[in-house]
Amino acid sequence: MKTERWTVVLLKGGTAPLRQFSLSATGVHRLAVAISVTLVLIAGAAVFFAFDTAARGRAAMLEQENRLLRAEIETIEGRVAELDVAMAGLAERNARIRGVAGLMGIDEEVFEVGIGGPGLEAPGEGDLWDLDPEASEAAYAIRYDLAYLMRQAELLDRSFGESEESLRDRGELLEATPSIAPVNGTVSSVFTHSRKDPIDGELRPHYAIDFAAPTGTPIVATAPGRVVFAGQRGGYGNMIEIDHGFGMRTRYGHASKLHMRVGQRVQRREVIAEVGCTGRCEGPHVHYEVLLNGRRVNPSNYLLWPIRS
Repeated sequence: MKTERWTVVLLKGGTAPLRQFSLSATGVHRLAVAISVTLVLIAGAAVFFAFDTAARGRAAMLEQENRLLRAEIETIEGRVAELDVAMAGLAERNARIRGVAGLMGIDEEVFEVGIGGPGLEAPGEGDLWDLDPEASEAAYAIRYDLAYLMRQAELLDRSFGESEESLRDRGELLEATPSIAPVNGTVSSVFTHSRKDPIDGELRPHYAIDFAAPTGTPIVATAPGRVVFAGQRGGYGNMIEIDHGFGMRTRYGHASKLHMRVGQRVQRREVIAEVGCTGRCEGPHVHYEVLLNGRRVNPSNYLLWPIRS
């Protein structure tokens, strides 16, 4: 049986001689297979290099994203550190305000520890740990620090609220405190548990301060309040008594003239009477008493300025 053959003619062009090759059908088949395999390999290599280039691009992009993420974490860590410093400043200011408000300072251990535990999972418990343990630890540290600062902020917020309420109450108390002298005069007798009575010479307590001044000198209220007595009362002579609230009252005795009546509201420094020598006295002056919850106390304890004697 005659074997089928294939003839391949190569034309180079010009005057070059023709070249031809004669191949059997089996040879042609083998050549076709070789060419197909070569093409497949070339195509596979092209696909591999294409995917490899894309993978390298994605890897480079991920590396850049990681660098940016680390830089962002460092920035956040810096901001958290700044917030920690600011929180320390607020804590110092809070301590001063609590002192002014008459409150005990926050215990340092309580403030440093905060309230309760961190309430956060461990660094190795999150999904990020499997992908990037270093980033997971950094993220955990930031979350922990922020939770710690949030607890301190909540503690300071409550503390400032307590201070505000206390300052408001103390402000009202300070406003009601008889803190000035009732008359422009000099002290002729101080608060004492024993003094020689100027009239009979006997030793008696004098639970008041006497301010000597000429008759007719204006007597002013030493704090705002309401007049609860205005008239004659035994040895006090003409007297005015004012209720300032918070258990505090003041009395102004021996007046020559009263300008107020019971029930009237008065302001600090408002003229309520005039200096005189009514009742048991031997010269014009103001017998000035301060009562706290019904007990006479030393008026000088409440004066903002030292008294002249």
